[in-house]
Amino acid sequence: MRATTWDTEWAALKASAALRYLGDFYPECAASEALHSHQDAAHEAAVAGDREAYLEALRAFMRAGRGGALRIRKEAA
Repeated sequence: MRATTWDTEWAALKASAALRYLGDFYPECAASEALHSHQDAAHEAAVAGDREAYLEALRAFMRAGRGGALRIRKEAA
């Protein structure tokens, strides 16, 4: 496999969008430990230069945040 240059600006935009989504719609999950494994997966994908894995990790990050926030809301209801 040929090494490619990681586009940090692109990655920052994608990560920013994921964080903004959770902050805007599911702020309860902001400090959730359940998100750490997804952050780690995104970091690993970035180090490997794997855009698809990076995007999938961010999607999983958003799903986990949404799921955690919805559980919190359900328990509070």
